[in-house]
Amino acid sequence: MKSSNALLLVILGVSLPSLTASSPAASVRQESGAGQAPNTLSPKEKKEGWKLLFDGATMNGWRGAYLDSLPARGWEVKDGLLTVQASGGAEAAFGGDIVTVKTYGSFELLVDFKLTEGANSGIKIFVMEELPRTPGSAKGLEYQLLDDDRHPDAKLGINGNRTLASLYDLLPATNKTVFPIGQWNHARIVVRGKHVEHWLNGKMVLSYERGGKVFLAHKAVSKFKDLKGFGEAPEGHILLQDHGDKVSFRNIKIRTL
Repeated sequence: MKSSNALLLVILGVSLPSLTASSPAASVRQESGAGQAPNTLSPKEKKEGWKLLFDGATMNGWRGAYLDSLPARGWEVKDGLLTVQASGGAEAAFGGDIVTVKTYGSFELLVDFKLTEGANSGIKIFVMEELPRTPGSAKGLEYQLLDDDRHPDAKLGINGNRTLASLYDLLPATNKTVFPIGQWNHARIVVRGKHVEHWLNGKMVLSYERGGKVFLAHKAVSKFKDLKGFGEAPEGHILLQDHGDKVSFRNIKIRTL
C-alpha cells in the first residue's frame, strides 16, 4: 500500500520527502561546504562577509601564543590541512598553541576538524595573553575537541563538561551527533555579544551567556575559578591548541557579526 501511494504521488508530480535544507544531514552538508573545494569561499560566502582563517597553503594570519612569530615546530601545512603533530600528549609543551593575529568580538566561526584515536585539543575564543604567563595552554573559552571514547578527560570534570564540543570544564554539550575517529567533524561557534553557541555537525549542542549567572556558577567550581573576568573580555584571539596529539583542521572561516 505504501509503495502504491508513493507511485501515485510521483505520477501526480508530488515530491517525496528527501534531504531538505532543514534536515540535520543537509545542515551538516551545507555547513561543511560539501561539493566545494576545501579552504575556499563561494561567491555567496564572500557576499555574506566570510573570510578564510586558513588558505590551505600557509599559516598566514596566525602566530604562536605569546610569540611574535609561528612556532618553530609542531605544526604542519600539507595537502590543504593544518595539522598539529603528535608529541606525547602534553599541553602546549612541544610546538605550542597558535592564535590569530587579529582579535574578534561578535563573530561566527566554522572549523572542520579530524581527530586521531585518543586525541585531545581545543578551539579557544576570547584568548588574552596575560602576563606573567602561566604553565600550559593560553587561557580562553574552549570548545573542547576530544575522543570521548578513548581519552580519560571525558570522564573527568562535572557531568561531561570535558567532552567533545563542551565549554571545557564549565558546561557540557548535549544531544551530539559525532562522526567516527578519522572522519571530519564540523564545529561552529556563534558569538553575539555575551551570548555564545556551540554547534557540532549542524546541531546546536550548547548555548550560554558569558558572565551570566549559570556561567559564573559553573566557573566557581572549575579550574578557572580564580581567574577574574575569565572569558568576559569584549574581544580576544582565537586559538588552536597543541595538546600533544595529532589533530587536523581545514575550512577555517570567520565572519564578524
